[in-house]
Amino acid sequence: MRRLPAPDAAAGEMVTPRDFLGHPRGLAFLFATEMWERFSYYGMRTLLVLYMVKYLFVSDHVETVIGYRALKHTLELVFGPLGPQPLASQVYGLYTGLVYFTPLLGGLLADRVLGQRRTVILGASLMALGHFMMAFERLLFLALLVLIFGSGAFKPNTTTQVGGLYPPGDARRDRGYSIYYVGINLGAFLAPLVCGTLGEGIGWHFGFAAAGVGMLIGLVVYLLATPFLPPDEITKPGARSGAPLTSEERGAIWAILLLSIPVALFWATYEQQGNTIALWAEDNTDRFIRLFGFAVEIPTTWFQAFNPFMIFAFTPLLITLWARQGRRGREPSTLTKMALGCFGLAAGNLILAVSAVTAGAEKASWLWLFVYFIVITIGELYLSPTSLSLVSKIAPARAASLMMAVWLGTSFGGNLLAGFLGSYWSAMAKPAFFLMITAIAALAGIIIALFRRPLRGLLKE
Repeated sequence: MRRLPAPDAAAGEMVTPRDFLGHPRGLAFLFATEMWERFSYYGMRTLLVLYMVKYLFVSDHVETVIGYRALKHTLELVFGPLGPQPLASQVYGLYTGLVYFTPLLGGLLADRVLGQRRTVILGASLMALGHFMMAFERLLFLALLVLIFGSGAFKPNTTTQVGGLYPPGDARRDRGYSIYYVGINLGAFLAPLVCGTLGEGIGWHFGFAAAGVGMLIGLVVYLLATPFLPPDEITKPGARSGAPLTSEERGAIWAILLLSIPVALFWATYEQQGNTIALWAEDNTDRFIRLFGFAVEIPTTWFQAFNPFMIFAFTPLLITLWARQGRRGREPSTLTKMALGCFGLAAGNLILAVSAVTAGAEKASWLWLFVYFIVITIGELYLSPTSLSLVSKIAPARAASLMMAVWLGTSFGGNLLAGFLGSYWSAMAKPAFFLMITAIAALAGIIIALFRRPLRGLLKE
């Protein structure tokens, strides 16, 4: 006979004999699934701008890409003439933005038709196909389109399932999301080292194909996870109820929508990592490590591994810090953490502005980038996993995937704005560009700080 979970009254947690490291076993599978999905996403993203700027958009092959002329003409109608770098930045912004817009469709599909599990399987299959299509130059834009819809089906539903592993009031939920976030960044750490090295060292298409292999592994892991996943929300009693939302549910939705505005600004500045920061590392950074008369050059794509490595290095430290603050009654509220995250991102870009001024006409030391990644990583940890946990707690259960998709959609506007901002990279002095990004990140933090009191009554976590 299966034993029922027993409550831990002291900690407010539910413990079962089949728990994995103190958490439901399904978390381990979702951790691994998301790790491989992020490996595939960041592996491709690491190469995308460099592939377009350094190879495809400056070669005769670009005319053979299906849809190239139509897309370039459309973008130039809006933004004026676009050279290879501004065009690549706009394509990057469109892709990364739409990846976070289509979760709205994936959330609706899961909540109303397929349920979370089948929608995740559909999304993972589409993404694997899209990554393999990237290995063929002619299919670049078609591949990006397939990846966009695949990610839309996949992303909101795995994230929602993490929250579904825990009963209401289980104190492990926040920690569970922090562990899950480490999985995201473990994949993002490995991706530049594997896909980036293959793409730069052997050929772009080998790097893209490696991303496809990673997504296939993620799909297999998810299929093995089926016995340990929470039931789909669509199968629960009352899930299809047409009853109007309660005042508390409407308040939670309004809180999520209002907070999405400054968070979109956060992502607009954060997502420069795969765009202008990659170009700064390539063209304006002295990437040599010099020791004892030897010099070793750091590959450009390896800088994309700094942030995810620091995520899983710093997460235990921050969790310990917050636990200690909590015992003393001094742990910051979720909104305070989010505001601090924005200010951390502003500080990181201010560091790069200083490095650009200091370097002048010379290349800046790679150590400036190293410090930049330390600061923005701490900022990210204060905002991203804490906000995912918040949404999972306050969103109405019958619209769980949709509201998670709305929250992920903050990256849609953020990435579109990131691509637009990145198009100024070639035209602006580098210190001025980094100061512009600093100001936008700081503005996001100020807005969240101003929201704390008006939203206090709505955020009943």
